[in-house]
Amino acid sequence: MTSDGRYVLNGDWSIAWPGPYEAAGTRLLYARSPDGTESLEAAGPTAEDLHVLVLLQEPNPGIEYEFWLPRGHPQPPDTSPLRQPQPRGAGSPPPEEPPVPTPPPRTQSHTTEPPRTPPGRSGVARIRHFCQSDFVFRAQILARRSVGQETRYEVQVQTPYRHRFPLVPREYVWVPDACGCPPLLEGREYLLMARRHVNYEHTLNRILLQRDGYARPWSPREDRLVREAARHCAPPRPP
Repeated sequence: MTSDGRYVLNGDWSIAWPGPYEAAGTRLLYARSPDGTESLEAAGPTAEDLHVLVLLQEPNPGIEYEFWLPRGHPQPPDTSPLRQPQPRGAGSPPPEEPPVPTPPPRTQSHTTEPPRTPPGRSGVARIRHFCQSDFVFRAQILARRSVGQETRYEVQVQTPYRHRFPLVPREYVWVPDACGCPPLLEGREYLLMARRHVNYEHTLNRILLQRDGYARPWSPREDRLVREAARHCAPPRPP
C-alpha cells in the first residue's frame, strides 16, 4: 500500500498475479511459490513510503525483510547483513568482505623438497568439492531453523578460502532438506563448501549446501588440507 492508501498488490479483496509492478518510483517484483510462500523485492530507491500489510489465517510462519540503507546512513542496532539478490541496491557500496588471513611465511631450506604425494581418494573428493564450489569458508553456526522442506542456518563467516561472489561476515546457508543433512550443530565451527543458487525467476540468490556437499568440523588439519586443495585448481573466475 502506498502512503495515500492506494493498494499496489492484493488489496480490495483481489489477488494480484506474480510479476513486476511499478510503485513508489521503483519496480516491485512479486513472487508466490506453490507452497504459498510470498516474496516482494525492489531494487529501489523508493520515492515514497510503502506499507506492507499481512493477513494471517494460520499460525505465523515468520516474516523476514532485508534492505539497503543510503550511503552514510547510520545503521540501526540489532541488524545483520544477509544475502540479497542482485543488483546490490541503489547507491550503497557492497558490504565489506571478511579479511583472508595470510598464512605464515615458509622458511627457506637448502634441502631438496621431497616429491609431493598424489592425493588419496578422500583428497581427490576434497579437491573436486573445492574447485566446483562457489563458496569455501570456515563458519560458526549461530542458529538453525526449518523453513518448509528446507533448513536454514545463520552463520558467522570466520575465514573465507574461496568465493566467486561477495561473502559478508553474516550469512544464511540453506540445506535442501528438512532434516538438516548434513547436520550442523549450533555453536560449532565447520568448513563448508557450497554453491550459489539462483532460481529461474531470479527471486532467490542464496548459498546452498547440497546434501552431498562438503561440511566438516573445522580443525587446524582441515585448514591445512583445504589450503593444499586450493593449489590444485585455478583461482575462481569473476562472475
